[in-house]
Order: sequence, then structure tokens, then C-alpha cells
Amino acid sequence: MTQQLKIPATYIRGGTSKGVFFLLDELPNAAQVPGPARDQLLLRVIGSPDPYAKQIDGMGGATSSTSKTVIISRSERPDHDVDYLFGQVSIDKAFVDWSGNCGNLSSAVGGFAISKGLINSERVPINGLCTVRIWQANIGKTIIAHVPVTEGMVQETGDFELDGVTFPAAEVQLEFVDPSDDDAPGGGMFPTGNVIDQLEVPGVGILPVTLVSAGIPTVFVNASDIGYKGTELQDAINSDQQALAMFESIRAHAAVRMGLIKQVSESANRQHTPKIAFVAPAAEYLSSSGKLVPADQIDLLVRALSMGKLHHAMMGTAAVAIGAAAAVPGTLVNLAAGGGEREAVTFGHPSGTLRVGASAAVVDGNWQVKKAMMSRSARTLMEGWVRIPPL
Repeated sequence: MTQQLKIPATYIRGGTSKGVFFLLDELPNAAQVPGPARDQLLLRVIGSPDPYAKQIDGMGGATSSTSKTVIISRSERPDHDVDYLFGQVSIDKAFVDWSGNCGNLSSAVGGFAISKGLINSERVPINGLCTVRIWQANIGKTIIAHVPVTEGMVQETGDFELDGVTFPAAEVQLEFVDPSDDDAPGGGMFPTGNVIDQLEVPGVGILPVTLVSAGIPTVFVNASDIGYKGTELQDAINSDQQALAMFESIRAHAAVRMGLIKQVSESANRQHTPKIAFVAPAAEYLSSSGKLVPADQIDLLVRALSMGKLHHAMMGTAAVAIGAAAAVPGTLVNLAAGGGEREAVTFGHPSGTLRVGASAAVVDGNWQVKKAMMSRSARTLMEGWVRIPPL
């Protein structure tokens, strides 16, 4: 009989997600480099693959929002403090998707880095905001986190309320610097070079779509074009297998058009990206908590799917994509918000509302987003060691 492996870990809520955080140099040697050993370790930590889709024998919570892992290390890049690598763990399949970032967990990276001593002590104020420059290793982008500090320690409690999170906490301000995809035409935010494309999807028809690579690759469709109002909550979508299949088909065909995959069949092994979201003009609705969201308090409605299910709130990276698309006249997101030039939007999601700002400009004939901003919160839930059977 062999003993379980004992690995230092911290379980943190960041935004509307939860994940297991590791320091790179505290992982077993074989898992300190990318490859099968790392993936197998993270799968076992989270409790995947699980044909029951419950992740009972691991740290995962059986949703895309809670099947997440993060690896942090001190950065050797100029003007950056830490490197942040995100792994989206599949629930029922044996793979970890490294193709994108998690915007929600980005809010926890700065505080984790400060608490673990990765930020030089002279940079950490006794009271105030500590600015942490994060290199997002999955997508090669910079995130700046402004983390509140009280008496030299990370402040996690507070009165900032985030829809989708039951309890208030301290506000963490995030800046996503130059979130556009550098590999898009001209380094812009539109992979096809168009603000609207016509996407043919077998069994669905030809849909107008906005394909965006900012924050995270995302395909936006009009709610009305696929038979929805934009006020739907999780049960209306996630209990409808035909609807889920339709969304996956649209997502897969959009991934091909965006150049993320070559064939539709490859989408099964790329669940994390692209995201798919549907938009509609502002309308009154009841959130999942029963709170009334008046139409005059939002600019538009957005519902987004993650890992094949409608998200209970909004992914942070998708919020960046929403803000970026809203800033460009003529996109489906911009039109749903009423059109025109915009530097910020407040959108309604299943759990409530979220405001995101973005500044966009035309550079060399292509739209680019220089910065996107939003506020989230983060809180350490448990720290110590996670145990897994020997691999």
C-alpha cells in the first residue's frame, strides 16, 4: 500500500469561479514542466475524468466555473511580477485545456502572489493598493491587478458586491492590457477582419455573427436569430439537450472560421475556446436570485456558455470580449447596446449585472483594443495541502 502524494495548494474563489492554486516550484518535479505528467496530476486533483460528472473524488465542483487550476511562478519577464498559467479541467474527459485565460480567477492571482511572498516587500504598502503586473502565459498578455492591502496583508473582506457571488468582499480592479489577439489580421481583434460575418451552420442556417479575439475568442449571435429573448436563465438552456447541441455546432463552425481549428470535429478537444454568447437589447428580467433587473439599468442582455453549459453569471474573459465588441460600432454587441461609440457597457447576465470598460481604436486599418477594465473580488477559502493517490 502506497501513501498519497501531498502537494501544497490553496483553494480560492476569484470572481464567480473557484480554482486550486499552486506555486510552480512546489509541484512534483515531473509536473513542473508542460506535458502528460502535469495534466494527469491536475486531472486527479480536480477529480476528472468522471463519467458521473460530479467530481466527487476531487476538488472540482462539477461545473465549468469550479473545474479550474492555476499555476503561479515568479516572472523573469521585464516589468512583470508573476507568470500565471490557467488550466481548464474537463469534467467527464481526460484532458486539460490550456488554450485560454480565466478572467475571474485573474482577480485572485495578485493577492495570492502577495501572500506567497512573490512581490518584493518594498512594493507592498502598509495600507493602500498594491499593483501586481501579471503575465498571462496561456495567451501571452499582461494583466494589471490593483489589490487592496491593510496593515501589510491582502485585504479580502469588504463591502464590494459582485452579482453571482452571495457574500460581499474587497474590490480588486483589473486592467487587461492590449487584449486583442496578435495573430488576428493586422493584430486586430477580429480574426476575419469583419465586424459581422455570415456563418453557415448545418441544421441552423446562415447566422450573422461577430467573431472576436479579445480577452478570449468569442462568437456572438443575436438571441432572436436562434429563438431566444436574452433573458433566459440556466435551466432554460442547460436542460435542453437539443439547444446545447445547437450552441456547440455554432461554436464549432465559428472556431473553424476563426482559424482556431481546421475541422469541426476538433472542437471536442477544445472546449474552453472559443466561447459562445447571445445578445439582445436591454429588457427587464428576474435574475437567478429572484432580484429584478430593470431595463433602464443595463445597456444590453448577454448570455454566455462555457464548457457546453450556460454560465450562471459571466466569465471574466468573455466580459472583456463583450466590452471590446461593444466599443466598436457595428458589431452585434454594439448594436444590441444601441449602437454608436461606447467606452463602457453594463450588461445583464443570469445572476445580475456587470459593468466593463474598453477603449478601442483603428490601427493600420484594423480595430484594436488597448485596454479593458473591470472590478471583481477574490477570497481564499482553504490553504494547506491537496492529496492525491500516486500517479
